[in-house]
Amino acid sequence: MSSVDMSTVRVIVPNFKRRLSGVTSTIIQLVPLQASLIGIATLGPGLPDRLPRMRWWQVASLLRRPERFPVRVWHARRNPEMLAGVVLKKIFRAPLKLVFTSASQRRHTGWTRFLIGRMDAVIATSRKTAAYLRVPNTVVMHGIDTERFRPAVDRSEAQRAVGLEPGRHYVGCFGRVRRQKGTDLFVDAMIELLPHHPEWSAVIAGRATAQHKAFEDELKARVASAGLADRILFVGEHRDIDRWYRALTLFVAPQRWEGFGLTPLEAMASGVPVVAADVGAFSELIEEGSTGTIVPADDPIAMRAAIAAYLDKPELVALHGRQARDHVGARFQLRQEADRLIEIYEELGRGA
Repeated sequence: MSSVDMSTVRVIVPNFKRRLSGVTSTIIQLVPLQASLIGIATLGPGLPDRLPRMRWWQVASLLRRPERFPVRVWHARRNPEMLAGVVLKKIFRAPLKLVFTSASQRRHTGWTRFLIGRMDAVIATSRKTAAYLRVPNTVVMHGIDTERFRPAVDRSEAQRAVGLEPGRHYVGCFGRVRRQKGTDLFVDAMIELLPHHPEWSAVIAGRATAQHKAFEDELKARVASAGLADRILFVGEHRDIDRWYRALTLFVAPQRWEGFGLTPLEAMASGVPVVAADVGAFSELIEEGSTGTIVPADDPIAMRAAIAAYLDKPELVALHGRQARDHVGARFQLRQEADRLIEIYEELGRGA
């Protein structure tokens, strides 16, 4: 893709991490929608070419104001991106307003607090996250593309499209395969429950990096030892993950720790109820007893019981799936997040 015309760009979204992450996924989903509403460009590696992108040689243009506006907004989501914005504004005197979105639910280091203190606006992705910030902030929760993540018209056909056996019920657990994500909790629950529910199988979608490959291999060995290798499937990483959600009947988010966590929203938008650990923003996304169930983090007994309650009641799964789709459509549309962020950008521009 060719470089953007910087004279019309009002918002810069830096992404300095090459590897796919939750932050990167947020940028990939948000920026195309924002680009239809405001002049915006990304900067950095690891993003698809379809996004509006400024090149590194265009960074010097940030020292000048855009046409008809007094400042640009630099919207950072990580420490290196905050630091770059501070350097541009404080040392090179770039006409910028600095924004930081925090998803972390832990005490910030002194360095992070120093950088956050230099921001012109701070956004928290949940009420839990806001509680860890020591500066004024605005809560803007993530939204989801409900056109991309949508229920299957025919679930059997959706299963066939991704290579699964049509007509079965599948429980999914999607995300990086590692202990932090609770993949072992999910595998252990499936080993315990599936022998009692022959019509159900499980799908684990996600990549194990080199550091966590031994962890994945141990889980596969555990599954094989239980004689369930044909029913607990490790399918790897998929960019078209929306197609896999449509093949599911139930989704499980067993994380031990999470910043925000988009997977429950993606599942619910796809008409799939969710059993989730009480981490990240999950308790603020899921309506207990209506669109899913929240269980204590790192509690395998509670997780197994919550999953079993759905496996035993297919009519409850169907009801909660319909309610989940309606819930996301009403409260967590991607357009709602985009509009609120643009309001913040506009407020900063008027303040300048």
